[in-house]
Amino acid sequence: MKNFEIKNAETSPPTRYNSGSIILAMENAGKLIEDEELREQIKGAGIGTSATRGEIIKKLEKIKYIAINTKTQIVTPTEKGELIFDVVKNSMPDMLNPKLTASWEKGLEMVAKKEIKCEEFMEKLEKYVKSKIDKLVIR
Repeated sequence: MKNFEIKNAETSPPTRYNSGSIILAMENAGKLIEDEELREQIKGAGIGTSATRGEIIKKLEKIKYIAINTKTQIVTPTEKGELIFDVVKNSMPDMLNPKLTASWEKGLEMVAKKEIKCEEFMEKLEKYVKSKIDKLVIR
């Protein structure tokens, strides 16, 4: 017979992002994608570009979606930011998945390589957005 013991312990939450670590997470967003081709597509890009990631963070702070502690540089969502997240999560959850960004990056690369026409990519993008809006209106 095996002996079992009850152990009282607490888990700790993941550490909060700071202004540096959130930029690194944006850069490496593709690591969460299981599809190898799409993961490779976003691997070099991530969310935004190295030139725009800092500006994205500044904009999110300016429009009060996040707050950055001036002393610790810890990034926390504001109430407004959490509400926006909830709306997106409940209405268009795939917008929160880096796989979507990767597929858009792949389409843009195909346009750049002239594998598809810009109009074809834009048509697919518009069709996708319209389908999401139609679902929202139907609810």
